[in-house]
Amino acid sequence: MAKKRKVGNLLGLAVLSYLTQGPTHPYDLGRTLRAHGDDRSLKFTHGSLYMVFQQLEKAGFVAPVETGRAGLRPERTVYAMTDAGLRELRDWLRELVAEPEHEYPRFVTALSLIGALPPDEVVELLTTRLSRLTEVRASTRQEIDAALARDVHPLFLVEEEYRLALLDTEAGFVENLLGRIAGWRSAWSAAVSGGKS
Repeated sequence: MAKKRKVGNLLGLAVLSYLTQGPTHPYDLGRTLRAHGDDRSLKFTHGSLYMVFQQLEKAGFVAPVETGRAGLRPERTVYAMTDAGLRELRDWLRELVAEPEHEYPRFVTALSLIGALPPDEVVELLTTRLSRLTEVRASTRQEIDAALARDVHPLFLVEEEYRLALLDTEAGFVENLLGRIAGWRSAWSAAVSGGKS
């Protein structure tokens, strides 16, 4: 079971992870996250990043190490990870890697309610989704191959490989579902037409 954390936002975990490389300012870390493609697995704004730094500081996981000003720019505070922050990072990562957690993807919700739509429309929508999945899979594969060609260590591509595996699995599921809908069509159409259109 997931442990209650002082800072439960996964952006906080990313901040702690990057702080193992040395102290940084929130704005600089935001640029680094984007440059490394972490914005594909984490939703954040610069405002949310500053807020997470404040939460981590309050929890004792980071501490300011330097505050300065350059010209007319606002004051900049550089933060470093504390020993407590390093323990939290490792404990949190161990939990996330070892313990499967039930998540609530939007597509799963849509599938649970899909019977409210006519089967012909569902076939059209799933066909559109399958086409989009095929595009995203190809793009993701190209990104992985390009990174490997630049000698990026595979360790730094595992999240993209995982994303590709999920895309492959979802595409296979959608293809299978499209094939099965034909057998359900008459009963499904009757159920939908018996309700409101």
